[in-house]
Amino acid sequence: MKRITVVGVLLGALLWVVLPSHAEEQPASEAGRPPSETLEKVMPRRPYSPYAGGAVPTRVFWGDTHLHTGMSLDAGAFGCRLEPEDAHRFARGEEIRSTTAGRIKLARPLDFLVVADHSDNMGWFPDLFAGAPHLLKDPTGKRWYDKVQKGGKDGVEVALEVIDLFSRDELPEAMRYRPDSTPYKRAWQKTIAAAEKYNEPGRYTAFIGYEWTSQVPPGDNLHRVVIYRDGAEKASQTVPFTTLAPDGSTNPEDLWTVLEAYEEKTGGDVLAIAHNGNLSNGIMFPLVNPVGNKPLTKEYAERRAKWERLYEATQIKGDGEAHPYLSPNDEFADFGTWDKGNLNLSVPKKNEMLAKEYARSGLKLGLKLEKELGTNPFKFGMIGSTDSHTGLATADNDNFFGKHSGSEPGPERMKHPFATFNGVSIYGWECLASGYAAVWATENTREALFDAMERKETYATTGPRMIVRFFGGWDFVASDAVTRVPAEVGYRKGVPMGGDLFQAPQGKSPTFLVAALKDPIGANLDRVQIVKGWMDAAGTLHERIYDVAVSDGRQIDANGRCKTPVGDTVDVANATWTNSIGDTEMITVWKDPEFDASLTAFYYVRVLEIPTPRWTAYDVKYYGLKNVSKEIPMKLQQRAYTSPI
Repeated sequence: MKRITVVGVLLGALLWVVLPSHAEEQPASEAGRPPSETLEKVMPRRPYSPYAGGAVPTRVFWGDTHLHTGMSLDAGAFGCRLEPEDAHRFARGEEIRSTTAGRIKLARPLDFLVVADHSDNMGWFPDLFAGAPHLLKDPTGKRWYDKVQKGGKDGVEVALEVIDLFSRDELPEAMRYRPDSTPYKRAWQKTIAAAEKYNEPGRYTAFIGYEWTSQVPPGDNLHRVVIYRDGAEKASQTVPFTTLAPDGSTNPEDLWTVLEAYEEKTGGDVLAIAHNGNLSNGIMFPLVNPVGNKPLTKEYAERRAKWERLYEATQIKGDGEAHPYLSPNDEFADFGTWDKGNLNLSVPKKNEMLAKEYARSGLKLGLKLEKELGTNPFKFGMIGSTDSHTGLATADNDNFFGKHSGSEPGPERMKHPFATFNGVSIYGWECLASGYAAVWATENTREALFDAMERKETYATTGPRMIVRFFGGWDFVASDAVTRVPAEVGYRKGVPMGGDLFQAPQGKSPTFLVAALKDPIGANLDRVQIVKGWMDAAGTLHERIYDVAVSDGRQIDANGRCKTPVGDTVDVANATWTNSIGDTEMITVWKDPEFDASLTAFYYVRVLEIPTPRWTAYDVKYYGLKNVSKEIPMKLQQRAYTSPI
């Protein structure tokens, strides 16, 4: 059967709400497409109003699926004193006080939030800070308590020591909160209670969740964020899965077993989102199972594809879409790159590790594994989130409160090490103010948003709230781009981001309808690109970037690229820019000029803004900093990545 499978990388597409929540409940050939009876009911004989009936999502919802509060062992040691209730109040739009840097408020509220505190030792740090007697009896606990009471650098030192010991599985037994202990259960119930208190269907969604903080010693990052579709009644029937023996495991397959058991026990729904892989040292998208170094199996591929529908492609600890070493012909690949080592910098990065860490290469490796195993384990959609450890979900460059509370706004934070291990440092200026998760759904509820995430109706941005649509089919034509409602023709003729195209008609190439609209209070757009990846008949993996829409009347050459830069209006000294260049919106139909129906491929959209000031420029302006090192970037081109088709 001739087919093309479109696997995407984060950037806007809508999907039908009526789809089942699990892929196995629907034939693969129909993935990403509504049932035929719904199509017959809604299209083409839809109501006169294209928005009536609730058949397709008409709104994109913005949120953060990866936020830590002082309930996390490391966030607390870094100084965070905010807890889950504070995090939800802030995300909903309230003005609160940050831990160290005064009042803070979002320019625009978020629509949803997952407080994803670390599952291991949840609630331990608040007890340590309060001087719980059972912790102070231990010499290590007493030493840590004395240092965190001093705060500042002393607290950061404790945090780094905790991270290092945890990464090596050498945390003292007296400092471990087991999931069956009363303090642990109390912390989990506090997390659930905060989500229940602030969840307001239709206005703000507070998901229940946690981060399973798996690391393969001595510190290779395999973290996953776990999100519940359910409320307290079901989520309270379990506790988070941990990693430290004997209660937990660092093996993702054991996490999937726990998730399966939860659904069987409660009748609920849960999913896992893989943490961006740039600190995994080559094991996030493995070709050999990192647990036991055994070959990957068909069962592994099927289970990962089921439970891990999404990938966190960008966050504060670096962007995870592409790497310049892997994509030397991509001039936009080197964006916020973190490639010094693993989580605790105990093992330096090697070039051969990179292909198994970044989204684009992971998608390509998935094609290879599908050929070998029959199932693609890396067929994921994309989102962004912050992974902030401040309790503050903000990815805005003019409102960036750092990775942790030891790096909240202050005149010295750029040059202070974010982390130093084994003589290697990552400095504060290397952190990105990134990112957000964009989800197309019919309403702002746990159920609608969760189902959309499972269907991969998602895209990632590095901060801006640009609106992106992406549809693939066999029959889009240029006139389909002359519309204010691209979803109407998009769903009627094709599938949205995250969907699949099968059975290419004889002699036809896939066509794509792409639309992007600037953030209303943000920068104009530079260009819209489609990134294609495929495997040829010999098993060699390829990628190619096509500029499909560019601003300011620039030209796209015969190779599908625009080599003329958009320009630059950034005034670094004043941390401003003007929208005198770029376009406010772009919409086009593009056909793959080199399609081979015998080969499997994926396509995703990347949207780029014009240059704007980076958070470091805002710091220089606010604090009047002088003699700032020239190695510190002061501007950037923000972007979005869609889930693939």
